[in-house]
Amino acid sequence: MDQINRTTINYFILMGISDKPELQLPIFLLVLLIYLITLGGNVTILLLVCLDHKLHTPMYFFLSNLSTLDMFCSTITLHKVLAMFITGNKTISYSSCMTQLYFFSCFTSNELLILTAMSYDRYVAICNPLHYTMVMNRRACSLLALLCWLVGILELVPYIVLLLRLSCYRSNVINHFFCDMAPVIELSCSDTSALELLIFTEGLFLLSATPFLLTFMSYVFIIVSIMRIRSSSGRRKTFYTCSSHLMVVVLLYGTLFCQYLRPTSVDSLDSNKIFSLINTAAVPVLNPIIYSLKNDAVKSAFKVKIVCFKNKGCSV
Repeated sequence: MDQINRTTINYFILMGISDKPELQLPIFLLVLLIYLITLGGNVTILLLVCLDHKLHTPMYFFLSNLSTLDMFCSTITLHKVLAMFITGNKTISYSSCMTQLYFFSCFTSNELLILTAMSYDRYVAICNPLHYTMVMNRRACSLLALLCWLVGILELVPYIVLLLRLSCYRSNVINHFFCDMAPVIELSCSDTSALELLIFTEGLFLLSATPFLLTFMSYVFIIVSIMRIRSSSGRRKTFYTCSSHLMVVVLLYGTLFCQYLRPTSVDSLDSNKIFSLINTAAVPVLNPIIYSLKNDAVKSAFKVKIVCFKNKGCSV
C-alpha cells in the first residue's frame, strides 16, 4: 500500500515480538509468566502498604503509586500481546491503537515523575531529617503524587492531537508488538516535522531530561550528606535506605535511553522491540522484587502477614 488515506485505515496490523513459528509458544508462556508475576508482585506491595501501619510512610506511599503504574503499563501493552498469541488475530483498530499509544506514554511519563518524587523524599529524609515529618506530611505527599499524575496525563495531549492529524500512512503494518510513537510515525507519509519537533523539545527536555536532572541533583546532595557521616557503618546504613530506589531509577532510565536515545546509525525498529519488551515486561516485574529483597520493612511486613494468614487472622 503506497499512499493510503487515513480514513480508509480502520485498523493496524501488529507484527508482534517474533514471526518465527517455533518461538510462538515459548514467547507466549514467558510473557504470560512475566505478566502474572508483575500483577502478583505489585498487588502484594499494594496490599502490604495498605495493611501494615509501619509502611504508612511517604516512601511506601510513592512506592504504591509506582506499583500501580507498573501494573497499568504492563496491562496496556501485554494484554494485546497475549490476545494475539491466543486468537492469532494481530489487528488492532485505529482508535484502540491511538488509545494504547497515549496511555502507555502517559504511564511511562508518570513513572519518571513518581521516581523523581521518591528521590525528593529520600533527599529530605537524609539531608533534612529534622524537618522530614513536617515537609513530607500526608497532605504534601498527596498533592505531589496528584501533580505527578496530572502532569503525566496532560503533557501527552499535544502529542496525540498532532498524531491524530496525520492524514495518510504508507502501510498499516506496525513493526512492533504494541502501538508505540516511533513505529507509528515511521509509517506516516504526512508532514511529521511538528510532531518530531515536539518530541525533541518537550519530550526530550520536559518529559525525560527534567525528571532525570531533578533525580540526579537529589542524589548529588544525598551522596554529599552520606560522605559527611563519620562512621562507615552509618554511611552504609544511610545509603541502604535509598539503594532500592536508585536501582529502579538506573534500570528504568537505562532501558528508556537504549530504546529512544540511541544514535540513528544503530537505530532499528527490530532492536527497539527488545528494549520495549524489557521496559514493559522486565522492569515492572523487577521493581517489586528489588524493593522486597532490598527492604527490611517490606520483608518484615510480608513475613508478619504470612504468619497471620497461617494462624487464620491477625490485627491490622
